[in-house]
Amino acid sequence: MKTYHFKQTQIVNADIDTVWSFFSSPRNLNKITPPEMNFEIVDMGGTEEMQKGQIIRYKVSPFSLHRVLWTTEIVDVDLKKFFVDSQKVGPFAMWRHEHTFTSIADHVKMTDHVVYSMPFGFIGRLINKLVVQDRVNKIFEYRRKEIESIFPSKV
Repeated sequence: MKTYHFKQTQIVNADIDTVWSFFSSPRNLNKITPPEMNFEIVDMGGTEEMQKGQIIRYKVSPFSLHRVLWTTEIVDVDLKKFFVDSQKVGPFAMWRHEHTFTSIADHVKMTDHVVYSMPFGFIGRLINKLVVQDRVNKIFEYRRKEIESIFPSKV
């Protein structure tokens, strides 16, 4: 199974407590997801602050006119350092997203590292090349801009 990687690093203009509080709440995903994806949390097991083993179910349109149920599990958490979510049910053959946070004075270096694979063998690889790879890039570019808006520069 061919895997693909996406990695993005961003400096967030807030302290680690503020940044962790925002990103550790699954409800805030809606604020940083492109509106055309029609993101909706269907069920969020556990508490408002994410925790290891928590299952989160969403409805989302990763591609135009195609709405899917996507279920992820928080598979690892190290408070104010990182958390990892992994797809249990969804549009990919495999999806693992690691969010890493490093405090730098009054800012936070945040890194998203996504590893995914496509279903359907050769056809999935072709769809990735033609559509999915660009879509993933655009989703994370949207997130980058929204995070800059939510946590504006203090200068």
